[in-house]
Amino acid sequence: MVTIYDIATKANVSPMTVSRVINKSGKVSEATRTKVEDAIHELNYIPNTSARYLTSKKSKILSLVITDITNPFFTKVARGAEDKAKQMGYSLLLCNTDEDINKESDYINMLVSTGVDGVLITPSQDKSKKNLRTLNKYNIPFILLDRKIDGIECDSVHGDSQEGTRKILEHLIDKGHRKIAIINGPLDVSTARERQKAYMETLRTYNLPVHEELILQSNYKNKDTNSDLSKLLSVQLEKRPTAIFAANNFIAINTIKELRKQNIRVPEDISVVCFDDLDPSIDLNPFLTVVAQPAYHFGFTGAQMLIERIEKTAPPDFRKIVLPSKLIVRNSSASAHI
Repeated sequence: MVTIYDIATKANVSPMTVSRVINKSGKVSEATRTKVEDAIHELNYIPNTSARYLTSKKSKILSLVITDITNPFFTKVARGAEDKAKQMGYSLLLCNTDEDINKESDYINMLVSTGVDGVLITPSQDKSKKNLRTLNKYNIPFILLDRKIDGIECDSVHGDSQEGTRKILEHLIDKGHRKIAIINGPLDVSTARERQKAYMETLRTYNLPVHEELILQSNYKNKDTNSDLSKLLSVQLEKRPTAIFAANNFIAINTIKELRKQNIRVPEDISVVCFDDLDPSIDLNPFLTVVAQPAYHFGFTGAQMLIERIEKTAPPDFRKIVLPSKLIVRNSSASAHI
């Protein structure tokens, strides 16, 4: 491995001068800087980040801990976080937990041992509190993205699940739907609780009954929804839903696929809407009516807030940023056949 001593020999300068050029510190003449940079390029020098960490106690590495990188929402979150980290001179390490608390715990322990400067994290569930306390114990700043954890004080960036749910349900109600089902995520995740609460409150606001048999708990991961739909479609015909609100995009995709298998048309027989948008490249007709969140800005804003906290330029009080959602009406929702 090429070292700064090799660079110093090649450029005929001291190792201290090479260090100043690499770290952009101290006074170095333009001619000397150019000579050192040419030597770095010629010898293909790659800085030893471990050695730098031992000297400065800063790794210039952030970690993004998310629950499912295959979900288009989190793909965009990751892109936003990476862009901002790069802009600010940091690298981004991605950890994918698959909504698994044990996998999340393993990643948190690894991040503590490797000495990252800060963590952006979407908790897998309420039990993630123990992992956040581990970060606190080792004085590693972190930002909560998308999901909340009670009893943890920190900066956060999340969407308005309740307002977004209200918007999309009002869209269905305006189209004449009175029997609206929800296929939700697990209730040990804050966004699922907020969306279910808003679902029930919105129905009651419009004097519509809340049918327990039309409220189902599923999983935010990309998995088969056959059992969930069987429960919905097994109710008496007069109680069968005319519309389904899926609490995230994966639930909606799998719901439409399963409805097709059962020769149930969308939206002619049942309308399907969901939280979070899809990648435009996904071949799904009809394209979904959604409440879209600005996923890129979750990551971009979160990374900026985290770097400010790391570099001690953030205000003393923790900040809670709520990003608005947008209703996008497409072909998966139609008027109810009353």
